[in-house]
Amino acid sequence: MESQLIGGRYQVLQQIGAGGMAIVYLTRDLNLQRQVAVKQLRHDFAKDAEFRVRFLQEARAAANLVHPNLVTIYDFGRDPQDVYIVMEYVEGTDLKTLIRRRSPMPHPEAVRMMLQICDGVGYAHRAGLVHCDLKPHNILISNSERIKITDFGISRALATINPDEQLEVVWGSPQYFSPEQAAGTAPSPASDVYSLGVILYEMLTGRLPFEATEPEMLAELHQLAPVVPPSTYDPSIPPELDQILAKVLSKEPAARYRTADQLGQVLATFTEGQPSQPLTFQVSQAATRAIDRFRPDQVDWWAIGLSLLAFLAVGGLLPLWLWVWLLYQR
Repeated sequence: MESQLIGGRYQVLQQIGAGGMAIVYLTRDLNLQRQVAVKQLRHDFAKDAEFRVRFLQEARAAANLVHPNLVTIYDFGRDPQDVYIVMEYVEGTDLKTLIRRRSPMPHPEAVRMMLQICDGVGYAHRAGLVHCDLKPHNILISNSERIKITDFGISRALATINPDEQLEVVWGSPQYFSPEQAAGTAPSPASDVYSLGVILYEMLTGRLPFEATEPEMLAELHQLAPVVPPSTYDPSIPPELDQILAKVLSKEPAARYRTADQLGQVLATFTEGQPSQPLTFQVSQAATRAIDRFRPDQVDWWAIGLSLLAFLAVGGLLPLWLWVWLLYQR
């Protein structure tokens, strides 16, 4: 395995991941002498000419995404047998592993992590891309606690999506996909928002909102079943967070936050403890300085004391001045 080369340039060091579509290797770039991750499509996908063209288009779109919370794509390659993507290697773990180790997570920690995820996914939404398969497995956490989202290889440009399009295949993982994905309709940014809600729910409770042994039954639950509020499992979860998740996990896309940016803004407001509609009244800097001068902890008691002594001294001379004035009037 160590002698294997991908594309004549990337020396395989070890396999670090595998999925239904691809195998991921840790490799060494022999040209630049650095470690990179290479996602190599499985041969049954790679030999499909139509799939190769579509995958190349999506890889090019994803390669244009440059954001601190997204895994950077460096290269794309293909030959008669293989198709692969070369990307940044993130040393650390994935969110699924972290959930297994530490869930349920305290809600402040879970929300802080979700804010980073929303930053990355929101950037992709603004660039016209939908991830389509968000799940804890493709959310990486570096050793410096930086969130990095990977696997935009199956995402699709929004401009190419026909809202009435019916897909022959269901995009996404059944545990995390949206009701519209379960129904086979084209995903949208609101579909990614739903998946983020499922992920946050799992972080908070240590369980998925819907579970079933059969994919068909799971799809039906996503489309029809109500969501149990996460505070049912952890009473320390605030009602406001219950309400946010209820909106995010709405069955209708129009009832959710439309993009990950919107979800991130709501979670940031929740974290800061601000009202949903903050007051627009602001005190000017001059008024603030004036108010500060009258704060009890900033009163100059020495000045007040000296002023009082001066008053008493002057007041004590008043009888003498009055006697002198009367004397000169005689």
